Amino acid sequence: MNTQYKKGVLELCVLALLKKRDCYGYEVSEYLSNHIDIADGTVYPILRKLKSEGLVTTYMQEESGGPPRKYYSITKLGRETFEKEREEYLKFAQAVEILLEDDENDKE
Repeated sequence: MNTQYKKGVLELCVLALLKKRDCYGYEVSEYLSNHIDIADGTVYPILRKLKSEGLVTTYMQEESGGPPRKYYSITKLGRETFEKEREEYLKFAQAVEILLEDDENDKE
């Protein structure tokens, strides 16, 4: 798939995951790579950007038998941004879908 298609929507996907529950970086990366073909290392720059914009925060949590993990949590601003961008994306995707539909009446 064209990587340009994915670039614009990956931040929205990360926010969608974090809206459901807090996750650590590898968990976000694993989930997305299992559902969307992304390159290794794609998610961490997105998480850093979202944190610098105040859309997510982080905290450390110890795991049983392992080192502490950095968890990402969506902020109030992140939720508001997600809702706004989700609505915009769905309208855009719907418009593209209509344009791409195979319509028998559009024959030239």
